[in-house]
Amino acid sequence: MPANPALRDYLLTRRSVGMAFLQAPGPDAAELEQMLTIATRVPDHGKIAPWRLVVIDGENRAKAGAALAEIAARNKPELDEAGLEIERQQFLPAPLTIGVISSPKAHPKVPEFEQLLSAGNVAFNLVHAAYALGFAASWITRWYAFDAEAACMLGARDGERFVGFIHIGTPSTVIEDRPRPALDDIVSQWHPQDA
Repeated sequence: MPANPALRDYLLTRRSVGMAFLQAPGPDAAELEQMLTIATRVPDHGKIAPWRLVVIDGENRAKAGAALAEIAARNKPELDEAGLEIERQQFLPAPLTIGVISSPKAHPKVPEFEQLLSAGNVAFNLVHAAYALGFAASWITRWYAFDAEAACMLGARDGERFVGFIHIGTPSTVIEDRPRPALDDIVSQWHPQDA
């Protein structure tokens, strides 16, 4: 297979763009279908598709936020109006959010942990797909991914959990890169005496 310098350069420079800097336009229907197709081309031992995706767009962004605010108000009665407004804005201003759900299947050869990793790959492939189509993205996991009532309201079923929410839109600014770990700090070479 020939080298792909454009892909290499993209991978060396990819940077998440925070939700506050994601604006319209978002992907159209054909672009969204292509993103979802790319997202699900991941390692999947056993070909069991142990993940699902939930699209939150249009007016449903504000409706999902309003429902989160109601749940947050029940969970934390001390939340003031400013706190509730933060919850209402959870899926704004990004024009599109896709929730990625780990949906493990009983399988004698594929442990649940491996299935969870496959779902994580779907989320990251979705980030890459957004950039490939000229958009930007941010992978977020907030309280509502871990709260059973909120996760259910957003589409998770029994035995499932969100691995994240991928917010997608057009970047309104160029984001500075953040410091990355030095390879010497995180990479080691295995030697027989280590076993």
